[in-house]
Amino acid sequence: MVIQILKTRSVGDVQHDFSGEYPFLRIDFFREVNGKPGSLLKQKLNRTEKLSSSGKLREGVLEIDESMTVGQLEKTLRERFGINTQVSRKSGPVWLETTVTDKWTLKHQNEHGRELSVPSKKISTEEELDYD
Repeated sequence: MVIQILKTRSVGDVQHDFSGEYPFLRIDFFREVNGKPGSLLKQKLNRTEKLSSSGKLREGVLEIDESMTVGQLEKTLRERFGINTQVSRKSGPVWLETTVTDKWTLKHQNEHGRELSVPSKKISTEEELDYD
């Protein structure tokens, strides 16, 4: 998949593109703001903000492959495009940051999110028993 990283695109546009391919993953964007001297805080961008709000955005084309790890994706966005991001995985009704599983591929993360979020059909006791 290919995503255009342009100053004029909104955060929501890129999130929509990403979730179209990985519906059980979410990507959030952050701007760096100065906190106490020597520290940086990250402030989440809302869906309507332009990517340029992230700070030092460099435009280009991002190629994403399902074998790419979450860590590689976040690193590429930071180093190539100047954007701080965090990928989260759906787990039932909540979104969990993938920091512990950053070495998993996007495909694996998405499949795991599906397993945790799509209810499986439970077989009732009567369905398990064959009365014939």
